[in-house]
Amino acid sequence: MVFSLFKKKAQKEPEGEVMRPKPAFTPKSDKAPPEAEESDARSLEPLPDLEFSRGAPSLPPGQPAKAAKPKTREEIALEVSNFDREYTASNVMAIAVDHGAESIQADVEQVAVLYSNGHDQAVRALLESLLGAYPGSEGLRLWHMLFDFMQLNGDRAAFEKLAVRFVETCEMSPPPWRQMNPRVPVAGPKVVFCRLQGVLTGDDMSTLAPLADAIKLQRPLRVDCSGVLGCEDEIAGCLADFLMSARRQGTMIVLEDADGLVKRLRSRVVVGEAQNARSWLLLLELLQRHGTQEEFEQCAIDFAITFERSPPSWEALPATVLPVSGEDALPADDALYLSGEIKNSRFDELTAVSNLQSNVILDFSGVRRLDFFSAGQLVTKLAALKEIGREVTIRSPNHLVAELMAVFGVNKFASIIVPKS
Repeated sequence: MVFSLFKKKAQKEPEGEVMRPKPAFTPKSDKAPPEAEESDARSLEPLPDLEFSRGAPSLPPGQPAKAAKPKTREEIALEVSNFDREYTASNVMAIAVDHGAESIQADVEQVAVLYSNGHDQAVRALLESLLGAYPGSEGLRLWHMLFDFMQLNGDRAAFEKLAVRFVETCEMSPPPWRQMNPRVPVAGPKVVFCRLQGVLTGDDMSTLAPLADAIKLQRPLRVDCSGVLGCEDEIAGCLADFLMSARRQGTMIVLEDADGLVKRLRSRVVVGEAQNARSWLLLLELLQRHGTQEEFEQCAIDFAITFERSPPSWEALPATVLPVSGEDALPADDALYLSGEIKNSRFDELTAVSNLQSNVILDFSGVRRLDFFSAGQLVTKLAALKEIGREVTIRSPNHLVAELMAVFGVNKFASIIVPKS
């Protein structure tokens, strides 16, 4: 009985302590004793999940908390959207992604969101630190994001150094240095051009006819304002009405060299003198299109003080570039070219373009950045176009913008073509 009690006490586990398997027996002879064989078998079995009535055992000082239980491949697969699977594994991206690696997707999304919010310094530091976490070509998406980041910032020296490191790490050719400010196409037949010049008066209303036709036909229009020497209040009001109507309906009307007209309008309006109200409205519309939000809001305050009524509100416009002519122009196509940093955009111009063609091409080759709000609005517009049977292709976004589109599931509503490196 003494032996039995002793043995029972030795088998009891201390409360709150995780028992570890005994080390495998190292035999001194060719055959291990039976007790060693049992110990070896137990050492190969996984530890059971232990529950403690008094809570989890305390950790030794300085030891970090145990990480959360990793997700299974099946759980990860359920969380990856259809778009992300098609997008990252497609030949468009020229990237083969192992979705079993649960951390790469989270890291890519974090970088895309940081860049979308304008945290460039953090983006570069994070990308450079993450490259070492994925051996070989496992982090290829992160490499491409960093290459594009350096090109967008014109840092060719850093790009070349990264290319050498890329060859050594991934054992493949690096992407070439590309011009990130692409040429735009020659004016095609669907883009109308007109010119305003001289001192515009009430007798010159016919000169605004191209604007009325563009709005009626939902047709893009370029207006050269470099020759305008002045503008009377009556025709200023008509021009303001046309421009506001076009903006609200999504008709693309681009005013070129409008800075001179803005200066002349500023000279006509005086704070506190309730005169030339239509010139005020045209000035506000031009600042909406060509000025900063700060300039617009200051003018709006002056308008409210002068006329004691509410001024128009600021509405961010999409960064749209219409075809122009020049030595560096490309052959014309039917694409809608976007450029710059797209912020707070509702992509209203898509409505006008979709009325002209059933297959819509959005060229993102000149887009540096797409913010979170605009990405959400783009998905909304694309969903509406898909419902009416329009096919949309998004062409040549950089990898930072393309990965943000992945976050929003843009591929559910449009085909995305990212240039192979």
